[in-house]
Amino acid sequence: QVQLVESGGGVVQAGGSLRLSCTASGPTFSTPIMGWFRQAPGKEREFVAAINWNGISTSYAASVKGRFTISRDNAKATVHLQMLHLEPEDTAIYYCAADTRRGPYDAVRSYSRSDYDYWGQGTQVTVSS
Repeated sequence: QVQLVESGGGVVQAGGSLRLSCTASGPTFSTPIMGWFRQAPGKEREFVAAINWNGISTSYAASVKGRFTISRDNAKATVHLQMLHLEPEDTAIYYCAADTRRGPYDAVRSYSRSDYDYWGQGTQVTVSS
């Protein structure tokens, strides 16, 4: 069983930055692929970014590429999402997720909600214009 706890959300002005963190329980090999999704009011939950266990493989949604960076610290069982140049359109609840069914060195191929079997409770990010 994996438990995920997000932190770091808040309110920021457009152009600002935030760093989200997600801490996972259990051994890091149990969370080979870690991802971030977001859900804005009235919209579907969408993929934001993902990273594999050794950090070599990452993937980003087109809307955040170049502004967001995903990273992980396996010693601390933590994955981060550094968000720069935030826009009002980035306002959403951000969820951390784990795909435990991949191998530890598999490249990221997990882009949909159904690829992930564990989820955090979410953290609110609000970007004001």
